[in-house]
Order: sequence, then structure tokens, then C-alpha cells
Amino acid sequence: MAQILFPPKVVPLAPIVGSDLLFPIRRIFCVGRNYKAHAAEMGISVDKTQESPMYFMKDASAYVPSGSRIPYPPMTRNLHHEIELVLAIGKAGFELREQDAWESLYGYAVGLDMTRRDLQQYARRNGQPWDTGKNYEQSAVLSSILPQAQCGRIEAARIALSVNGTLRQSANTRDFIWSIPEILADLSRYYHLEPGDLVYTGTPEGVGPVAAGDTLEGSIEGIGTIRLEVTSSP
Repeated sequence: MAQILFPPKVVPLAPIVGSDLLFPIRRIFCVGRNYKAHAAEMGISVDKTQESPMYFMKDASAYVPSGSRIPYPPMTRNLHHEIELVLAIGKAGFELREQDAWESLYGYAVGLDMTRRDLQQYARRNGQPWDTGKNYEQSAVLSSILPQAQCGRIEAARIALSVNGTLRQSANTRDFIWSIPEILADLSRYYHLEPGDLVYTGTPEGVGPVAAGDTLEGSIEGIGTIRLEVTSSP
């Protein structure tokens, strides 16, 4: 009888607010350039009438829970914070209509898309994929997931992040270029969305560098908070 060569990696599990149940993380999708002001600070102009949302992915192993202490990652000298509203998918969907997209949504969370900005910018300049800048260990920080059944549809919520007590990012999710239904409908044209998928919906302006010893604290109104400590490299 065939045997497994080595034990398979355990699926990451995220806590759910007010429940003993855990949310198994399947895939992590990320939306790029979903706030005009952030796109502008990155030197990019976004015209919704001429463009569709852009996506990149992080491996599920990039997940780390809020409250963690993580080492400053290797191969970068310019680690950046990006706070984001995260969507947790609870129902399979393909080629969703915008009016049906909410039905696929299990809940919401606060996320941090930690980014090796120097590696991302190098990749951009050279027409290369963003993987080394975005998709690495402990780069997808996540709060507990709040079920949509507890809070209803979140369409406009204040989002903010402070580093060492100094406010860095502050905006509102109503400033999205592409709304939640638009994102889910568009993404489901390319992928069969499945329960366990997460969608990081993009970050507002104010992204900036993080150093070893920094403490990051963020929140999204009506959803929750997130906290992260960055330590020296191992």
C-alpha cells in the first residue's frame, strides 16, 4: 500500500468571533490598487472605466494570527504595512452576479498585507511577478473572523493603522475603487471561489516602513482590531 512520504502540512485555522468553530484557510487572494489615493502614492493612476481589478495571491502558509510577534523578514530593507478589510468566503461561487455576491460571504476580518516593498518595486520595474515581495512566510496577518450574520453587510467602515501609537493609515472602505460585490463577481470569473478562501481587498494611502521593535495596531469599524509586533531577524 502506498504511504505518504512525509506528514502533510496542517491547514491553517483562523478563529471566529463568538464561536468555538475555526475557519480553515484554503487560499488567500489579494486585490491591488483598490484605493485611488494609495495607487497615487505608488505612482499609478487607476481608471475604473478602462481597467478591471488586479489580483495577486499569498499561500495559506503566509497566515499569522493577530497578536503575533514575527521576525523582520529576510532579503528586504524596506518592509511596509498595509491594513486591509478581508472577506471570508463561506459558499462556493463561480461567475457570480454582483447582486448575488453577498451570499457567498461568510464574514469579515482585519488584515495586514506585509510587503517587502523593495522587492516588489524591483519586480515591477523589471516586469516580473510580485511573489518575493508579497508571498512569503508570515506576511498575511489576520484578526478573528466576524460572521456577516452578526454584523450585516459592511459597505462603509473606518479603517486605520498606527505604528508605535502614531497614526499612519486612515480612510473609509466606501473609498474603494471596486466595491465588495464588484470584487467578488469579477474574481469569480477567473476562479471557482470556495469556502475557506480569503480576499484581502486592498489598502488605503499612508503605507510606510516598519522596523524591528515596532508595534502595529489597527482597526476596522464594526469588525475588529489587529495587532502585530515586529522583532529582530532571527
